[in-house]
Amino acid sequence: MMRAVCVWMLCALISTTSQAKSIIQKPLPNPNFNFNIKSPNDHQNQGTCSFTVRIVTSCSSVRYTRDQISISFGDAYGNQVYAPRIDDPSSRAFERCSEDTFEIYGPCTYQICYVYLYRSGYDGWLPERVDIYGYNTRPVSFDYNYWIPADVWYGYDYCSGYVVADSSKSSMK
Repeated sequence: MMRAVCVWMLCALISTTSQAKSIIQKPLPNPNFNFNIKSPNDHQNQGTCSFTVRIVTSCSSVRYTRDQISISFGDAYGNQVYAPRIDDPSSRAFERCSEDTFEIYGPCTYQICYVYLYRSGYDGWLPERVDIYGYNTRPVSFDYNYWIPADVWYGYDYCSGYVVADSSKSSMK
């Protein structure tokens, strides 16, 4: 009887684990990623908070990239930080096996729940991880380890489940 119970439990365990799905999510392209850019005269959107963004480039990436790299991140309430052209080939940014740190200013946010990278060029680029530190928000890390496709916003959006404020956005690259 005891042997039958053990065999039944083993079968149940194997059946359960074979149906389990991975919780590891990969970054996804978002060709429709939009920006809610406000006028520079809009007092609420002036760059009032500082964010430290650390990007680790994979040792499997190209030796260096001359591609144009941009980043956008934000919270579930419509607060968005956008930094165009964080690349600088003369500073040796985004070389293989490197860590690059940027001080980016933008509107203050609540907990950051999405990040997108944009790459334009022909060299290619394989980031390993993006870490974001900001005021009034816990540090957050996004693991990439995927080649960033050209000319499309590529990243993570974990904001579902949160209330998103304004859905009327203007498109911009």
